Formats: sequence, C-alpha cells, structure tokens
Amino acid sequence: MAGPKPTSAALVALFILSALAAPAHGLDRFVVQGRVYCDTCRFGFETKATTYIAGAKVRVECRDRATGQLTYGIAGVTDATGTYRIPVEEERPDEICEAILISSPQPGCTELEKGRERASILLTSNSGISSPTRYANSLGFIKDTPLPVCTQLSQLYEIEA
Repeated sequence: MAGPKPTSAALVALFILSALAAPAHGLDRFVVQGRVYCDTCRFGFETKATTYIAGAKVRVECRDRATGQLTYGIAGVTDATGTYRIPVEEERPDEICEAILISSPQPGCTELEKGRERASILLTSNSGISSPTRYANSLGFIKDTPLPVCTQLSQLYEIEA
C-alpha cells in the first residue's frame, strides 16, 4: 500500500517555500546604459549637429568609497546608434561607480571632452530606482575641426564661436 498522496495545497506550499529558499538570481543585476557622441561643433554639449559613435569603448568602474581603490571594472562597446549597455551582475552599494570613456574609433573625433568623459551611476537597489537599468549621462569626444554648420548653430544657441 502506498503512502498518503500529497494534496494540491501541500504542493503549492512546497513550491512557494522552494522559491523563497532558492537564490534570487538576477535580482541584483543592473544594466548601465548611455550614449557616446562626437561634439562636432566643439560647444561642450550635444546639438543638432551631434553625431553618435558606433564602436566606442566605455568602461564601468567602481571604487571603494573610503580608499578609492578600484574594486570592479567591466568594459563595453557602443552599437550603431552610439548606445552602450553594460551588464553589472551585483550591487555595489558602498562604492562610487562611473561610466568612463575609453576610446573612439571615429577619425577626427578622438579627443575626450572635458567634463563629459565620465558619468556617475548608482548600482544599488536601495536607491529609489525601480528599474534595473541605470542611465548614465551622455559621454563625449570632441571633433578636431568644427563642421561648417556650427557657425549657424552658434547663433541659434547664442554661443560665441
């Protein structure tokens, strides 16, 4: 004679308990996302003439808040739209993390733009952000020679060229 058959309530309870006891894979996973641009007018910000760089290298780095020592780093590359998406597998709550420009494959636009070469990001779920995607400010390189259209844009943006 066989033992008692498990009831559906017991099976449901067993399923819930096993789900709670299992490690929460993916819960602490983040994606750092941003864009890399070429400042074609050398204005220091994105304009109508801005182009986005495919194949630019970006790195996410985290440093210990107290010592400044590098604790984590992972690299990524931009797609055809100049967008990078870099996965980070775990939380970094006690660290200062940034997306940092590494290099541009675009000839004539390889100089790092001061103040636009890195962007701070929060990599903790205790930040009030419900999405696992962490959006970084755009990162930029400066074109060697401004485009001809930049003279007109400087008037539009009221910038002395």
